[in-house]
Amino acid sequence: MGLTGSSWVMLTRPFLEFCVWGWDNLPRTLLMYYTNFLSSTEGYFHTVVCNHKDFQNTTVNHDLHYTRWDNPPKQHPMSLTVEHFNDMVESGAPFAGTFAKDDSVLDKIDKELLRRSSNQFTPGGWCLGKSGSHKDPCLVHGGENPNVVKPTLNSKRLEKLLLKLLHPENFRLKQCK
Repeated sequence: MGLTGSSWVMLTRPFLEFCVWGWDNLPRTLLMYYTNFLSSTEGYFHTVVCNHKDFQNTTVNHDLHYTRWDNPPKQHPMSLTVEHFNDMVESGAPFAGTFAKDDSVLDKIDKELLRRSSNQFTPGGWCLGKSGSHKDPCLVHGGENPNVVKPTLNSKRLEKLLLKLLHPENFRLKQCK
């Protein structure tokens, strides 16, 4: 069965090893088939994962993106604006798009979600400087382990989305459909 979906996918190492090393002919056969498609990224991995017994029950049918589509015919993503900000945040999705160049919603995301000032990196747990000042809080760093990610309100929204996606009532119903 050929499937299509988002070209935004997250793949596990075992699944990628299967696609590369292919201990059966499915990945190679489908690769030759999808070579002739315009949007092969929207079908190749979906078709491989849903047509192999070892992987078909491991899928989560969500690309973790917040997207608004034109209505009708829902073929092209709308440019997100400040008007969409609250819905975008409440979705819990860690990614969003599309955005018009230099739209004010990008500044709002930087300031309110990423706590980032212009021309600065998003501050992490290793940044010991004060946020909100005109200086980069990461100019003073150290102390904490930079590999430790501290939960924030944003991560709690993502956790809520992931728990919803993995809930048995949703998870099994939306696999490979």
